[in-house]
Amino acid sequence: MNSRHHFLLSFAILGLSATANFAHADGLSDLKTALNRLQGQTPLKAIVEAKTWNRQGDGKDLEETHGHASVSVEESTRGLQVLYSKDMLAKLENEERQREKDSKAKTPTLSALNEVNSSALRPMISAAASLNRSLEKANFKGEKADVFNGKPARLLNFEMSMDKLSEKERKYMKKFDGQLDIWIAADGTPLASRSSQAVSGRAYIVISFEMKSEEDWVYGTVGDRLVALKKESKNSGSGMGEKGESKVTKTLQIQTL
Repeated sequence: MNSRHHFLLSFAILGLSATANFAHADGLSDLKTALNRLQGQTPLKAIVEAKTWNRQGDGKDLEETHGHASVSVEESTRGLQVLYSKDMLAKLENEERQREKDSKAKTPTLSALNEVNSSALRPMISAAASLNRSLEKANFKGEKADVFNGKPARLLNFEMSMDKLSEKERKYMKKFDGQLDIWIAADGTPLASRSSQAVSGRAYIVISFEMKSEEDWVYGTVGDRLVALKKESKNSGSGMGEKGESKVTKTLQIQTL
């Protein structure tokens, strides 16, 4: 092979390589395509467990509560069913009675109840719609090669824009910093995400406040449906001389239909 043919062959190989890389370089488009593909209606049955922790105040005024609740969730053509076990219902009734007798009584099941109602469960069992809403409030910054659970992945980075928040959300904000990272597979399927927000502001001139929040999600698929197998939320804040922090961990275990 003469030098001219060798040059043309090398050029063609480089061109094919560049085309292949370019085809997989737009992670945002791949992610959006995957989210559209994974908004399916595959029947789902799962157990969702929630553990909560909350701490308010300081010193002698410190109050700390823990919560735990689980429900069975089933979604099909008939709609969404959230089933409370007899054991959980018995615990709820017992805790309600204890609270009537003593306002400071420990109520771990009641404390976690809001985390397993139908509204709180929707982002877990229909995660594509939830992730799409997050993207609507974010500006894409870039992507890079990364690893998730020991396997190659693509990491997409977004900046949460204050301009995209509602007028009500922006009303008292002075400073806002938000980041969103999403790990995707080669075909754009979401593997995990992490978001963080830090807010400071002032209300009614004299009341200043600061808030921080973090969320970690791990995703999976059930047929053509994207689900959240785990969600962990951390929040902290201070204002009006008070401060508090909380943590919620929810897990979804797929059951056989």
